[in-house]
Amino acid sequence: MRILDKYILKKYLSSVALVLVLLLPIAIAIDVSEKVDKFLRHPDLSVGEIIKDYYVNFVVIFGNTFLPLALFIAVIFFTSKLASNTEVIAIHSAKISFTRFLKPYFIGATIITIFALLMNHFIVPRSNKIYEEFIRDYVSTKKRNTDNLTNINLQLGPNDYIFLKNFRIQTGRGYNFSYEKFEGNKLVYKLFSDNIRWVEKDSTFSLINYRKRYLLKDKDSIEYGAKLDTTFTFTPKDLVNVDYMAKEMTSFKLYNFIQQSKERGIDNLNTYLVEFHKRTSLPISSYILTFIAVALASKKRRGGMGVNLAIGITLMFVYVFFLKIAEVLGAGADTNSFIMVWSPNILFGALAIYLYLKNAKN
Repeated sequence: MRILDKYILKKYLSSVALVLVLLLPIAIAIDVSEKVDKFLRHPDLSVGEIIKDYYVNFVVIFGNTFLPLALFIAVIFFTSKLASNTEVIAIHSAKISFTRFLKPYFIGATIITIFALLMNHFIVPRSNKIYEEFIRDYVSTKKRNTDNLTNINLQLGPNDYIFLKNFRIQTGRGYNFSYEKFEGNKLVYKLFSDNIRWVEKDSTFSLINYRKRYLLKDKDSIEYGAKLDTTFTFTPKDLVNVDYMAKEMTSFKLYNFIQQSKERGIDNLNTYLVEFHKRTSLPISSYILTFIAVALASKKRRGGMGVNLAIGITLMFVYVFFLKIAEVLGAGADTNSFIMVWSPNILFGALAIYLYLKNAKN
C-alpha cells in the first residue's frame, strides 16, 4: 500500500469516527433532557443502571443508525479539504487515475461495511432487546398487552392447525382449544378440550375434558377423557404477535422465525422481511455513499467546502427519505420486501455509477 493510500485511509476512518463522536453526545444530551423526569419517577433506578442498560445501548443503536450519515459527511469533508488544498490536482498530475484514487476509499468502505454487518446482524439486536426492555419498564407509559390473547389461529405444519378462544401467557392457561389434522383437503382427526395448560417443566400441554374424533371412511371414532398430557410443535411464546420483537432478534433467530412462520401458513411476513433485508442493505450502502461523496467532493468548487457539504447533506436526507418510504411500502402485504428495501441502494447506486463514469473520463 502506498503512502498516499495509507494517508487517505487514515483520514477516512478517523473522520468517520470524529463525526460520530460529535453527533452522539448531541443525541445523548437531547435524550437526557427529554427523559430525565421519567428517570426521576423511579427512586429505585440508579445512575449506574441508566448508563449500563440504557445509554450504553443507546450509543450502540444510534451510533449504528448515524453511521451512514457520519460516513457521508466525513468523506465529503476531508475530500473537499484535499481538493481545496489542490492535493487532488497533484495526485492526478502524478498520473494517478480517478479509479486508482478510489482504492483507499474502497478499502475504508469495506472495513466500515464489515463492521456494520456484524453490528446489524448480531450486536444491535441484543442492544435493542435490553434498550426496549428498559423503555417498557421505566420510560413508556403504554404497556403492550401480550398476556391475554383471544381468537388464536395457528398453522403448525402443512396439514396441522390449532384454534384457541383465549390464552393467558402469564399463567399458561387457555380454554376452548382444538387441534385439527388434514390429509389434503379432508379432515381426518380432531382434538377438543375445554381447558389447556402449559407445563413448562415437562414442555407439555395438559388438556382438561378432552374429546378425540377420528374421521374414518365409513364411520367416526370418538374418545373422551378427563385429562390428557401431550406435546405440540408450539409453545405459548409462538402465540404472541411478535412484530415489535423483530428488531430484538439476531438475524439467525429472525430467519428461523420467518421460515417457521411460512411453514405455519402465515401470509404477510413483510414486516420481518424488511427488518431482515435492511440489516444487509444499510451496510452495503457504505460503498455507494462513499463513491458519491468522493465524486462530489474531489473537484475544487467556487464556494469551497460549504457547497459540497450542502449538496451532500441534501442527498443524504433524500436517501433517508427514500429509505423510510421503502420500509413502509415494503411492509405492505402486496409488495416485494426485498426489492423495496434495496430500491434506495439501486437508485443511488445508479447515481454513483453515473458520477464515477463522469469523473473517470476527466
